[in-house]
Amino acid sequence: MRYIDMHTHTTASDGVYTPSQLIDYAITKGLSGIAITDHDTVEGINEGISYANKLENFILLGGIELSTEYLGEEVHILGYGINHKSEELLQTLSFIQEQRKSRAAKIVGKLQALSLSITYEEVLSIAKEGAVGRPHVARILVEKGYTENIQETFQRYLNKGCPAYVARYKITPFEAIEIIRKVQGFVVIAHPGLIKNEKILKDILEKKVDGIEVYHPEHGKKEHERFLSVAKQYNLCITAGSDFHSPPKGEGRHGDLGSEKISIDKIDKFIKRI
Repeated sequence: MRYIDMHTHTTASDGVYTPSQLIDYAITKGLSGIAITDHDTVEGINEGISYANKLENFILLGGIELSTEYLGEEVHILGYGINHKSEELLQTLSFIQEQRKSRAAKIVGKLQALSLSITYEEVLSIAKEGAVGRPHVARILVEKGYTENIQETFQRYLNKGCPAYVARYKITPFEAIEIIRKVQGFVVIAHPGLIKNEKILKDILEKKVDGIEVYHPEHGKKEHERFLSVAKQYNLCITAGSDFHSPPKGEGRHGDLGSEKISIDKIDKFIKRI
């Protein structure tokens, strides 16, 4: 049976592998495909498609994970099969990237005020051309020995309510859905088990999304059963993804590549639509 991991990140956002390296890693994991779903950017898609096209029977789905906020909670929306070359989309993402950079600079300022030795230039050097995010800041603090791992760094400094937290530029899930729809994308609710307020999920489902991420490292059997039921109720496509950022190193961030996956046969209609 052939499997695909539908939620992965590359160096275009906060992953550690380039798109080509990620595909090579996927093959070592026995996967027959992946979806590249970087945070608020599509910069990794072209390289991924070009590299996958050189391989036999490897499926590469281009996508995006948009960060949104609604009713005080962070909500992520996945888009698949998008027209990643759309000028309107690229302009929207460019604005979001500038806001990400501004946020990172403010976070660094707060950490410096806490007497931690870190510079904005160091953050940019880790992010390189990718979308700047808190994980880049966290990696520097781990490397410098301020914390043991990424998870601890977020819990001590970067999560909401922590001393170096800075609120980000916000779009709503409904704006994200509209952005994806405008570029002919397929809309999926990412890791719904992390959404605490039931009203949030209900309101999003009423916007006629296409799918729901039932299988994710943060979901257990209870969540699987719940969201399988939701998928049936709303006639949604079921997706699965590891939310991969890097191989396991005690960082406690989501799963290793392929730790959550789905049979290609089960999403055959999904792939053909894309």
